[in-house]
Order: sequence, then structure tokens, then C-alpha cells
Amino acid sequence: MTLKRQLFIASLLMLLIPWAGLQFVLELDQALRDQAARQLHSQAGRTAGFAAEQLAGTPTVAPRTRVIYADLLSRSPNLDGYGDDWPGYDEEESRQQWQGTQRTTNKDGPEVSWQAAVDQTHLYLLIRVSGRTADFFNPGNPRHPHDQIQLQVINEKQTTRRLIRTQAPGAINAIDPEREGSTDYRISGYWQAVSNGYQAELRLPRPAPSSRLGFQVTWPAERPANSGDERVSAGPTSAQIVTRMPQLENRLAAMIAPGQGTWVLEPDGWVIARQTRDSETDEPEFDSLSPLQILERISLNGLRALVSFYQPEPSRLNAETYRMDAGELPSQGLVRHRDGDTYMLVKQPLDDGRMLVLEESLDQLLALSGSTLGSVISRSVLLIVGLMLVLLGYASWLSWRITRLQRAVSASVDDDGRVLGTLPPAKAKDELGDLSRQFSQMVDRLQGYTDYLESFSRRLSHELKTPVAVVRSSLENLGQTTDPADQTSYIERARSATDRLSQILQGMSEAARLEQSFDHAEKETFDLAEVASQTTLAYQELDPDHRIHYIGPDNGCRCHGSPELLVQLLDKLVDNARDFTPAQGNIEVRLTQNARQLELSVFNEGSSLPENLASDIFSPFVSVRTGQQEGHLGQGLLIVRLIAEHHNGQVMAGNEGGGVRFRVVLPSRPRPES
Repeated sequence: MTLKRQLFIASLLMLLIPWAGLQFVLELDQALRDQAARQLHSQAGRTAGFAAEQLAGTPTVAPRTRVIYADLLSRSPNLDGYGDDWPGYDEEESRQQWQGTQRTTNKDGPEVSWQAAVDQTHLYLLIRVSGRTADFFNPGNPRHPHDQIQLQVINEKQTTRRLIRTQAPGAINAIDPEREGSTDYRISGYWQAVSNGYQAELRLPRPAPSSRLGFQVTWPAERPANSGDERVSAGPTSAQIVTRMPQLENRLAAMIAPGQGTWVLEPDGWVIARQTRDSETDEPEFDSLSPLQILERISLNGLRALVSFYQPEPSRLNAETYRMDAGELPSQGLVRHRDGDTYMLVKQPLDDGRMLVLEESLDQLLALSGSTLGSVISRSVLLIVGLMLVLLGYASWLSWRITRLQRAVSASVDDDGRVLGTLPPAKAKDELGDLSRQFSQMVDRLQGYTDYLESFSRRLSHELKTPVAVVRSSLENLGQTTDPADQTSYIERARSATDRLSQILQGMSEAARLEQSFDHAEKETFDLAEVASQTTLAYQELDPDHRIHYIGPDNGCRCHGSPELLVQLLDKLVDNARDFTPAQGNIEVRLTQNARQLELSVFNEGSSLPENLASDIFSPFVSVRTGQQEGHLGQGLLIVRLIAEHHNGQVMAGNEGGGVRFRVVLPSRPRPES
């Protein structure tokens, strides 16, 4: 079946999408919610087990125990008598949300409200009395009735009592009532007059977790002048301090995913740990949306409303409260926060009577299902038909390109494997364009390798022709002469020719062995400057007839490769330089470095390099030697090129200032960060 026909059949199947879209999305949403519920329940079990381990040994707060709940503070409040820097302060309404409120027996009498907070070392209390003006303490008449705050901290061994009173609004400290006049500077704060009453902001050392805290705000009762010294008081006399546990919250943060929240509750619903992570879905800006994207967003919002309509009615949940009624929460179901977001919630009881609550946002599930149907609704039947035509045209165009590439490849190589020509250049930037360029590069490399083999065979034939002819002529002459002197001469000529053949074969074997050794050579990171400088010093000691010296840094040139192979490369370059440098001539080994590469070069004085051999000199059996050196095989620079390419480098040669410079460029390895 052709590609065009396959795409046509696939296009026909798209007509089923409008009919099945709605049912598919609704079933998908239900399946996702069921799967999410199972995963959430399993995760809640694991998290509950972890929380139980963290809470082992921590006493629970018994039901119906009087509690003062203390918020966790990220920074200490300013003790100025105001609550604008306390948790729960509403800046828009300029009022404080109090945790506890108590009136006297007289319903029209003053009202006492309070809020508590803790940091690592201190407990903070914000106490407000509404409905009366404070009577301040008079040092001249200490028995005169006045407003005061009585604090008491109860632990297993003792009860500590302190008294707060002041002569006027301002900074305050506690006094020890058992030692009149003794000031406890550990308890400090500020007394401030506010609208319809007064307010006290206190800081005291944080009590032990097993301690109980109580405070009473007392003031003189309204009475006739001749009555007794009666007082009216309000406030918790003894309550257990409950707060969130930062260590447990930090551990829970690592166990929840984005879009999830978890709480750990005491038996009475007090929150002792709360941790949430926002969803990682980024909503795009409206101005950046295209018209099609706007249509899809409208479809998505409509679908969310449709899916929500078919879902069960969620329960209400205040996620920011410090106390939850666990009995009113569904054991497994949907809840809705005050901001309107819907979450799936599960509960997991702990062995000590506490409760773990885990929830996950449904936005990601609705986004997945909504995108499916939103894309379907936003594309009409006409768009689907148009897409079918586009797919058919694309299939025809794709088939034509593949056929053209097939013909071009077939025309570039004959049946015997000979390269007849190159492929036409491809300008397309897709996968077929890349494939065409890869075929073109393959044909070019094949042509180059074929040329190399033909050139190699010609050079090898040329190198072997002379020694073979010498051996043949020497053997023929040896068979026709009886003169011992002539026989010795012919034998010597034949031996010299066979030595030449042996050198040729040895040189070819050396290059082959070198290429095979690359597979076993172990690379390491080393300092090329140290290798080059020390090797150059050895060259100078072994060759006093030339001036061989090194120019470059002594260290700091890091290279990744084989030091032994690079020493062999340098040996070949210096040996080549000696052959062309006159006595006492200059041979320079230089090393330079930049951010990405190293350049190792060898310069020698002497004859220049023919321009037509600048690139061929690194091929086998190429030599520019004359005179006594004419029989050289020219394999040394081939070995140099092979070693450089093994290290992902390249080698070049050129004339420079009355001599020749060979340059080897290698990649540099950066220094490790200290």
C-alpha cells in the first residue's frame, strides 16, 4: 500500500473525532479521577506511616482540652502594641482575626480577645480588651484597683506566675508577684490604647511542649464607692500550647508533588503540620495568544464547566484555618477551597489518634481532558476535510521527494560500485533533506576513498617497481657471468633492492600497527607543556649538531589523550626537521594555548616546502628529499597525521621565514574548578 493511500485512510478516521470527543473526555476525566484517588490513597498511607515515625514520642492533645494555638512566625513582630505585623491581619479591612474571644458573665461587659505565635525561642501574645478604658497602676497608691494581666506557666514541677501592669501606655515588663518590685525582664512588651479599648503585645520565653499556659485580664468591677475590692477577669486560666512542627513540615514537603497539600491534625482537629506545593502549570498571557489559541482556551473553559457539572458536589474546606473538623471532611471525595479551586481529598488515621489529610488539585486532570475536547471543538468538520486534503497533498509531495532521492542515488553509483557523479545539493531542512545531504557526503567520501586507494596503489607500484627491476636484472646478470667480482656486485645490488622492499613493507606495517594500537591506547588528562619541554630538552642533549629549543609555558596546558603517542608524534616531526636543517641550524618546538585548543608546532631552518605538496605531504610514500635522502619512504608524516586525528586534531605544514613550520592543533581540556 502506497504512502498516499495510507494517509488517506488515516484522514478518514478523523471524522470519528467529533462524534466520540465528548464521551471520550468524560470517560477520561472519570478514569483519571479514579486513578488519582487510588494513587492519592496509596500516597496517604505512605505519608501517614512516615508522619507516625516522626511523631513517635510526641504526646497528643486530648479531646476537649483547652488550647491556645500559636502560629509559626517567619520573623519576629515589632513590639509596638499593634497587630498589623501578626498572622491573620487583614490589611484591606484593617483588623485582626483573633484566635480566641471571651466575655465576662455580663453580655454587655468588656470582651477579651487573643492571638498567640511562636518562633524558635519565644512565645508572643497579642491580647485585646474591647469595651472599656484601662485604669492604670498608681505607684503612689498600689492598692487602688487597676487593669492588669496575670500570666502563669504550669509544668510538671512548678507553677510560675507573673504580673503585667503599667502606669501608662508604652513599654512594659513583667513582675514577680511573690517578690514585690522584682522585674522579670525576660517578659517584655508594649501596652497600647486602641479604639474602644486597649491592647498588649507580649514576648516571653517559649514554654516546654508539655507545659500549660494561662492568662487572665482583670479590671475593677463597677461598684459603689463603699463596696469591697471586687475584680472582673476574662481569659483562659490553663491551656495547652499547640503549634505547627517545622521539622515535620519540612519532611512532608519532600513527600508531596506539585498541586498537592497535606495536613496532620490532632484528635480535636488542631493543625500541627501543614504543607502545600503550587501547581507547575503556567498560564500564558492573553496578549500572546493567537486567534486559534484563544478559541481553544474558550473551548477549554467551557469544557471545564461541563466536566465540573457532571462531578459530585464538592465539600467546602478552609485550607488556611488552624483547626479542621475531621469528622465533617469526606473520607475520600472532592473539596472546594475559598478561591474556587477543586481538590481531591483523602484521610488517613494515625495510630495515636491523629489524622493525616492529603489532597491534590484537579486542575491538571481537567487541563488534560479539557485540552482533548477543546482541540476537537475548535476544529470543525470543514477543517478536518481541509486537513485530509493537506495530508494527501503532503503524501504526494513526500513520495515525489523520496522517488527523486532514490533515482539520484542510483544514478551516482554503477552496478560495479564505481562512483559516476555527485548528488545534487539539497536545500530542505527536514529529515529528507538531512538524509539527502548524508547520502551526498557518503558519495563524496566514497569518491575520496576510491581516489586515495588508486593513488596509493600507483605510489606503491612506483615504489616497488624499481627494487623489483633491480633484483630481476641482478639475477639475470648473475646467471650470465662467472667473474667472482661481478657476481659479488650483482648479489650486493640484489641485497640492496631487497632491503628497500623490506623497508617499504616495514613502513606499511608500522602505520598499520599504529592504527591498530589506537583501539588499545588509554587516554588520560596530562600537561602537554611538561611533555613538550622535557622531550625537547632530551632532543638537544642527543643532537649537539643542531640548536633545538622549546618556546612556550612550562605547565598549565591540559590535554586529554595518550602522552606516549604524542611523544611519538613529536619524534617524527623533530626527525623530519633534522633531515632538512643544516649543521648548527635552528629547530624550534613551540606550544601555544587559547580557550579551546592547543597548538604544538615544529619549525626548522632550511629548504622551503613546494607549494603543490603542502597538503599531500602527509600521505604515504610522499617525500621531498633529494640527494642521499631520496630513497626515504615518507611514512613519518603519515604517522603524524594518524596520531593527530586520533586525538581529534589536525596537522598542517607551510613555509615561514626561511624554513618550514609543522603545526598540530589539538583540543584543550579546561582546568577543573577549585
